[in-house]
Amino acid sequence: MASSLRLRGAASGLRYWSRRQQPAAASLAPVCSRSMASKTPVGFIGVGNMGNPMAKNLMKHGYPLVIYDVFPDACKEFQEAGEQVVSSPADVAEKADRIITVLPTSINAIEAYSGANGILKKVKKGSLLIDSSTIDPAISKELAKEVEKMGAVFMDAPVSGGVGAARSGNLTFMVGGVEDEFAAAQELLGCMGSHVVYCGAVGTGQAAKICNNMLLGISMIGTAEAMNLGIRLGLDPKLLAKILNMSSGRCWSSDSYNPVPGVMDGVPSANNYQGGFGTTLMAKDLGLAQDSATNTKSPIFLGSQAHQIYRMMCAKGYSKKDFSSVFQFLREEETF
Repeated sequence: MASSLRLRGAASGLRYWSRRQQPAAASLAPVCSRSMASKTPVGFIGVGNMGNPMAKNLMKHGYPLVIYDVFPDACKEFQEAGEQVVSSPADVAEKADRIITVLPTSINAIEAYSGANGILKKVKKGSLLIDSSTIDPAISKELAKEVEKMGAVFMDAPVSGGVGAARSGNLTFMVGGVEDEFAAAQELLGCMGSHVVYCGAVGTGQAAKICNNMLLGISMIGTAEAMNLGIRLGLDPKLLAKILNMSSGRCWSSDSYNPVPGVMDGVPSANNYQGGFGTTLMAKDLGLAQDSATNTKSPIFLGSQAHQIYRMMCAKGYSKKDFSSVFQFLREEETF
């Protein structure tokens, strides 16, 4: 990637769509040649913890899929369900003119788009490429330039809500790109999420996601510290959680994703911190926030501290556990 990777753009405008708040009749009219009612194949690259349920929700809405994942086993259930499975991102681009990518890192995204067998090798003019990975905003901007050279459209649309929201189709999408293409992206994203927000130019979706995940990482550590302290002071964890959630300390980490085993069902802490959003990914996202803060000269004292804590967790065997395992980490670190 060229030196332009270091460029940072300013956010523009805000446009918001919510399945919960707007009736179907209020859907935006199509603004490009892709029909809003089209059920032509949709390419989907990356069917891991998040991508898998997202792709399944597109199937539930009647969209045939062209699937690729670097791990072939991840594609088996889609192949058994009758969906097309191909051997490279380029093959996806050859068979579909609307493609969604959900990948772990910036490097993975670059490889999927610009690699030897990447999307850009066979992308069709007029294709819509939506990247729902969480990556460096500068990478999104650079990819958008490369895509534009091929006569296609790139939009960044990272997601928030976790695996549970991905399964239920209640994700939030933060979208950056050409505003005239927002309606075309909304057609697909609305099948997987209940909130689709237009943030501005390419990269602003990533900017919003990075800010959200920095706050999430900080709040999870705070929740874990508060719960750990309360338990050591003799409070019952369920009672403490109940009090927090009816008081000013309430947050998503306490009321929807509590990190203490036994407090909530259906969350990673109830399953030995398996599934969910990995500690490695949280450390990666906080690293993106750190890079962005350095480039914009923005102080993020708590964000930087959270980054170091999650990096430490990765070094001490928590990398594959859900990021809420910070509670377990604190419990085991008596030296603190």
